[in-house]
Amino acid sequence: MGGARDVGWVAAGLVLAAGACYCFYKLTQGRRRGGRQLRLRPSRSAEDLTSGSYDDTLNAEQVQKLLYLLESTEDPVIIEGALVTLGNNAVFSANQIVIRELGGIPIVGSKINNPNQSIKEKALNALNNLSVNVENQIKIKVYVSQVCEDVIAGPLNSAVQLAGLRLLTNMTVTNDHQDMLSSYITDLFHVLVTGNGSTKFPLYRRS
Repeated sequence: MGGARDVGWVAAGLVLAAGACYCFYKLTQGRRRGGRQLRLRPSRSAEDLTSGSYDDTLNAEQVQKLLYLLESTEDPVIIEGALVTLGNNAVFSANQIVIRELGGIPIVGSKINNPNQSIKEKALNALNNLSVNVENQIKIKVYVSQVCEDVIAGPLNSAVQLAGLRLLTNMTVTNDHQDMLSSYITDLFHVLVTGNGSTKFPLYRRS
């Protein structure tokens, strides 16, 4: 009994430490975009927003357009592009709030059920960046159990597994949601132990 408790605390510590490091990395990475000042562009087409090359901060109208695309299209290319744009912009605190207030978190969260593994990964990445905001975590926590199950059952060292681990680490930076991992901690620890360097330390995996 005591041994299991010790393992649980060790695993929780690993997840917490990795989360804190990765959270810091995303925040600093977001601030260094070429050293230039961020700009707002009020008018962009859906094609521009989902092209994967859009790197300016989004305004509310653009966020709403992307969320509409996620809800209305079945095209995997458009879905993936919209998730990438939202995820990249969710690095910035202002967009984390806008996306939440426009009801974007459950729309993005629904895509972790997509059978397309690339879409699933991009949805997890977007949720991961959104989870830096503490208020966003309240809405994201409903996905924690499913993410744990997917991480444990998924192929070892896969992109989806790594994206899931990143999200879980961010969700355990504070004490608020650590108890949600309690029934999965032994299996998650096994994943960390048996995985490669990228799985053990998501911080060092560069996209």
